Amino acid sequence: MKPMRYFIILLAAAAFVTLGGPVAGAGKEWKKYPHIVDVKVVMEHAAIPKRDGVMIIDARPTARKYDVGHILTAVSIPDRKFNKMAGMLPKDKSTLLIFYCGGLKCPLSHKSAFKAEKMGFTNVKVYAAGYPDWIQNGNLGSVSAAHVKKLIDKKAKVIIVDARPKARKYDKGHVPTAISIPLRKFDKLAHMLGTDKQMPLIFYCGGLKCPLSPKSAVKAKQLGFKNVMLFQAGYPAWKKAYGPGPTASMKPAAAKSKVAIDTGNEPDTITFDSFRNIVANAPKTVHLIDVRDPEEFKIAALPTAVNMTVDEVEEKVAELPKDKPIIFICSTGARSGEAYDIVKPEREDLKVYFLNATIEYAKNGAYTLGPPG
Repeated sequence: MKPMRYFIILLAAAAFVTLGGPVAGAGKEWKKYPHIVDVKVVMEHAAIPKRDGVMIIDARPTARKYDVGHILTAVSIPDRKFNKMAGMLPKDKSTLLIFYCGGLKCPLSHKSAFKAEKMGFTNVKVYAAGYPDWIQNGNLGSVSAAHVKKLIDKKAKVIIVDARPKARKYDKGHVPTAISIPLRKFDKLAHMLGTDKQMPLIFYCGGLKCPLSPKSAVKAKQLGFKNVMLFQAGYPAWKKAYGPGPTASMKPAAAKSKVAIDTGNEPDTITFDSFRNIVANAPKTVHLIDVRDPEEFKIAALPTAVNMTVDEVEEKVAELPKDKPIIFICSTGARSGEAYDIVKPEREDLKVYFLNATIEYAKNGAYTLGPPG
C-alpha cells in the first residue's frame, strides 16, 4: 500500500502543477490591476494639444525605455521610483491616471496603479497592452530631450526636423543640427528629407500643445518613410534642459562648424553620409558645382547646385570662389573627379572635393546615390 499511496501523491502533485498551481521555486504570480483600458481609450486621451484632466504615466525605466520611445504626452514615473516621484502626480485625486509599460507580460504598470489607488486616486486605469501595442496600432512614438541630445552628440544618422514657422520660431532658436521644414511648406520642402525611406526622422515643434510636428510626421509617413518619431516635448523641453539652441543670427563660422565634411579614407572625395547631411542641413555652407552638360542639368538638379561643365571649370579655375568649400558632382563620379583633378593642383588655396558616386536626380530636387559608374 505504501508504494501505491506514494504513486497517488505524485500523480496529484503533477495534476496540480498542470492546472497552474504554485511550483516550488517558481515564485508568486504578480497581481493584475482590474481596471484595464485599450488603445482606443489611450488614443483619445493622448491627443495633441495635450488634454487637461488626464495624466498618462510610463512605468518603465526612464533611460532604457521612456527616453527612446513613449506614448505622446506621457510622463516618466518608473515603478521602482514611484514613491520618490509620486509628487509629480496631480493634486486632484479624481484625475484620470493611465499607467502603461512594456506589454501584457509587464507588471510595472499594474504595480504602480495599485500604489496610486492606495494614495487615494479614484480614477486609475492600466493600458495593459502597453507601448508595443501603441506602436503596432500605427501610432507615433515620441523620444525625450535626453535621447535627442545623445543622438546629436554621437553624430547619429538621423534627420531632426523643426516644423515651426521659420522666421518667427526656428530662426530665433532651434535644436542643434535641426533643419527647418515648416508644416505649411512641407509639400514644397519635402525633398530636404532625401530619398532614403529608412532614414530616421524626428519631428518637433513648440511642445505638448503644438500639433505641427505630429501633422508633419504623418505627412512623412505618407511619403513612405518607415522610421518616423516625434520629439513632442519639443523646443521648450530642449531649451529648459540644455539652454537656447542656435539662431539665424549666428556667425557663419559658427554655423559651419555644425556640419563637417567627412572624407573617410579618401581625402579628395566626400562620403555619402556627409554629403547627404550637408545637402539636408547646411546646403549654403558649400559651393555645389554640377559639372554635367546644361541639357542634363535642366532636366533635374539639386536645388542649390550651379552648373559649370568641366571645360568651363578649366577656363575659370582662377575665378572659383574660396569663401566656402567646393564640391563637384555629376552623374557617375567621372566628370566630377576630372573637375577636381583640374582644380586641385592649380588652386591650393581652395578646399575642394568631389562626390564619387552615381547620382539619379528627380525634378522635385530629390536624389539617389549609388556606387560610382
